[in-house]
Amino acid sequence: MHYIPKVDDYVKWRDHEGWVYFKCDESISIEIGVKDKSCREHGARHHKKNHILLVCQYFQWHELEYVKNRRESIEDTYKSQENRYLDTQ
Repeated sequence: MHYIPKVDDYVKWRDHEGWVYFKCDESISIEIGVKDKSCREHGARHHKKNHILLVCQYFQWHELEYVKNRRESIEDTYKSQENRYLDTQ
């Protein structure tokens, strides 16, 4: 079966790995790193991080190796506190 990447999938591709950050019909971008912006950089007030992205074209998707999905990882590791009151709002 051919893997079709989705946003929030963690994938390996060649010598890189990271989260699928964006997807369209032609390509995906894989976030391979994040760096803090300095205060002097344009837009640093609103956006605090620089995202380092790698583009993978659709004809290369067969080279991707699926590792996990961000939502599945959160559900697997999150455990509610025992005897916690239900939120009323």
